[in-house]
Amino acid sequence: MSGQPAARRTVLKGAALAGAAGLGVAACSTDSKLGHAETPTPTAPVELGAPDEIPVGGSKLYRNERVIVNCPGKGEYKAFSAQCTHGGCLLDKVEDNVGTCPCHGSHFDTTTGKATRGPATAPLPSVPVRVEGGKLIAGSDA
Repeated sequence: MSGQPAARRTVLKGAALAGAAGLGVAACSTDSKLGHAETPTPTAPVELGAPDEIPVGGSKLYRNERVIVNCPGKGEYKAFSAQCTHGGCLLDKVEDNVGTCPCHGSHFDTTTGKATRGPATAPLPSVPVRVEGGKLIAGSDA
């Protein structure tokens, strides 16, 4: 008789551990939104500086402002959040139009925002950007 309760406890412990492991997998899923800031893009317009700081065909990381800006053509600009869509870390560098996350190694195409190397699978959210008074301004007017 004493063997049965121990076996039952072992089964229950195993079930509990399996459940906890499942939660861990969900929290680390590539589609997880855990760890993301509520608003990963600027909540108000932020001044980034002169537009000519970004070469045509290139991208620039504005880490403090949490934005990456790409210049696909003269006078054209596209911007994306600089916050990784996997774990929420800020990208730390942009080289050859590839943004890199220092936390888990995700890469993003800074011309489209698309995740090109995981664990991130979701693209970087786009951010409104415009030239005003000779300066780049990122973020919504609201």
